[in-house]
Order: sequence, then structure tokens, then C-alpha cells
Amino acid sequence: MDLAVVKQNGQSTGRNITLSADVFGIEPNDHAIWLDVKSYLANQRQGTHKSKQRNEISGSSKKLKKQKGTGGARAGNIKNPQFKGGGRIFGPKPRDYSFKLNKKVKDLARKSALSYKAKDNSIAVLEDFNFNEPKTKQYLGLLNSLSLGDKKTLFVLPELNLNFVKSGRNIQNTKIITVNQINTFDLMNADHVILIESSIDKIDNILNKQ
Repeated sequence: MDLAVVKQNGQSTGRNITLSADVFGIEPNDHAIWLDVKSYLANQRQGTHKSKQRNEISGSSKKLKKQKGTGGARAGNIKNPQFKGGGRIFGPKPRDYSFKLNKKVKDLARKSALSYKAKDNSIAVLEDFNFNEPKTKQYLGLLNSLSLGDKKTLFVLPELNLNFVKSGRNIQNTKIITVNQINTFDLMNADHVILIESSIDKIDNILNKQ
């Protein structure tokens, strides 16, 4: 698949770049995508939720009233889960939600996500550039020149560019990552993926590594 390489102003450079069929042209595997997205979201969970059980509530352990003869239901101490302020039955405990996913499955999921974007013509290739200083106005101008001002976008950089990251970090519906941070969730969540020209070879090397 060939894509035109564009400049920052949105105009074509007159050059085309060929995307690897092994990465951008496979038959997408929906189940692998589902597993990788599930794993990504699970890893974001802190798992620090906690509620006090009956044995952790402060209060007297004295029986509230005699067992029989009151006309009401029998009751134990004030920490009974049936009473206000009592312990919670089977409440949440801190736990780790992450789970292992094989590397080959992750690679297949990312290839599938990139292939979906390529089929939908949702990938653009931008020539290498550099921001000399953080400029949000310049970042917005770049989005507008690519006609992506109102779209959910994902920029994939070959390496960290702090000036560029600082320029776009406060802009809604846009995200900037490096090749090493590429993941299925971000790819599927974006309407358009903008690949910096020199990042394409690095993506091929990472996802085609045996």
C-alpha cells in the first residue's frame, strides 16, 4: 500500500512511501484486538478499592438484646451487616486486575488495528519535522492543515519530541506517543493515525521481530 507523504502545511511532498503488507495489510483478528484492549484497560485499574468487613468495624461486640421474648428478630452485635454502620458482606478487597497476554497476540492485535486503519484510509504520513519551542498555536495549525481539527487523532513519533508533546498535551481529542508506546487501544480509539515518516521503519522492525 502506497501513501503520499505530506508536509506540515498539508501539501504533498511529491513522494510516496510503501507500507508493509505484513503490518498494514493483514486480515484483522478481532479476538486478538479484544484481548489486547481488555488487557490494556485492566492494567489501568488501580485495584485499591476496599470496604470494611464485620471484623474490621469499630464497636462493641456485646449482644444488643436478649435472644427471645422481644417480639422482634434476633440480633447480634452492632457490627452486624444488617445495621447502619455495620460491616459489608463480601465487600471489595485490593487486587491486581492485570493479566498476562502473549507477545505474539499483542503483535497480532497491533497489526490488526493498523490494518483496519489502513483499510479505512485513516492513516496519514507526515514528513519529519521539529518544533523549536512549545507552540500550541503551531500544533493547532498543523491539525487544521491536515483537516483534522475536529477529529480524534493519534500522532506516532519515532522518538520523544518534548516541544511537540508540550504543544499538544492540552488539546482535546488528540494524543502523542512514540513508536515504543504504540498500543491497540490508542489505535482503535483514534479516528485518524498520523505516522511521522521515519517512524514507519521502526514500527516494521518492532512488529515483524521474530
